[in-house]
Amino acid sequence: MNILQITSLLIVLAGAFGAINYLVLRLPAAIGILVVALAASLVILGLDLLVPSLGVADEVRMVVTGIDFSDALLEGMLGLLLFAGALHVKLSDLRAEWKLVMLMATIGVALSTALVGFGFSWLTGMPLLVALVFGVIVSPTDPVAVLGVLREAHLSKSLETQIAGESLFNDGVAYVVFLVVVGLAFPSGESHTETWQDALQLFVREAFGGAVLGVVLGWLVFRVMRHIDDYALEVLLTLGLAFGGYELAVALHVSAPIMAVCAGLLIGDIGARHGMFEETRRYVEAFWKLIDEILNAVLFLMIGFEVFALAFDGSHLLAGVVSIGLALVGRLVAVLVPVLILRPFRRFATGVVPIMTWGGLKGGISVALALSLPEGEWKPLILTATYVVVIFSIIVQGLTVGPLATRLGRQPDLM
Repeated sequence: MNILQITSLLIVLAGAFGAINYLVLRLPAAIGILVVALAASLVILGLDLLVPSLGVADEVRMVVTGIDFSDALLEGMLGLLLFAGALHVKLSDLRAEWKLVMLMATIGVALSTALVGFGFSWLTGMPLLVALVFGVIVSPTDPVAVLGVLREAHLSKSLETQIAGESLFNDGVAYVVFLVVVGLAFPSGESHTETWQDALQLFVREAFGGAVLGVVLGWLVFRVMRHIDDYALEVLLTLGLAFGGYELAVALHVSAPIMAVCAGLLIGDIGARHGMFEETRRYVEAFWKLIDEILNAVLFLMIGFEVFALAFDGSHLLAGVVSIGLALVGRLVAVLVPVLILRPFRRFATGVVPIMTWGGLKGGISVALALSLPEGEWKPLILTATYVVVIFSIIVQGLTVGPLATRLGRQPDLM
């Protein structure tokens, strides 16, 4: 199948499964599409076990594995999703919460990676460095899933900013940490690093390089937009910034996700206030909201079908179930430690720890990172455990975090 046929198939299925969810299940849109896709996948696998001569599962598996989920997300969709999410976060709000956001996106990611990695190594006998790769894979939260689920929860302003900002930067930083740890664990891979000094240099280059590139490109586009009053052209400029900036970051070997977040923050705040007329602002916001929702639907559809990429092994599935607890404990530590560090200097909105812990949903980036690992004896185990954690996170946590946030997060800010 060529790229146009694959894209058409994904959009048709996303629309059809979305309609089934809307008419029958009535779950939140993205979660409903994932549930229907996963159910369809399991039905196909079940039919194939009952009637092996059908061979339907093998045909579907060929199509699914023919779509490089890792490249599709990490080299394309992720930049658009992060840019779209960052457009709706105001720098003035983020400035008030930047200490917590940065601590959770750095120290929090490191603590979660270490805790989950050590636990997974002890649980499975996996070498520690390889287990740390699994730790960083399940540490990033999915900003699209988080913001989509919490959109209707009516959170206090500071808590909403903390969740949005942390989830956006968490993804970018975790991806850089993933590159570093993979370089150490798989020295024969493309991103190999021989020493911890090399790893530190890689982290600094990727993280700070991506941030600088995002700010510079965002500023240049903003300066151009100030001289234009044509909403169609300005929407096109933002699309070019998201696409072109992401590919330029990849070519320059700096963090493309961090570039997308920084560029989106600048355009969404300074660009919207000083570089766009009111009509343009409405069109830009509507366009990127639509892009966000369409890509989110396709992404969750693809996650549901990735079950065909798994090696169904009882011990792998059991390790995945136990890893759910590890991931939740890692997330709790990633939230609690930064909050305790800052608590002597400020107060926090009610429910910040339980909401941000249970609301740290895992998503497509975790599956994509697991799929991108070099082939080896531990990859099937890591991929299966990651998938189990992601499915639990999206369905169970995703369907319950909204009511939890509504119950705990409506109190006024305590500053």
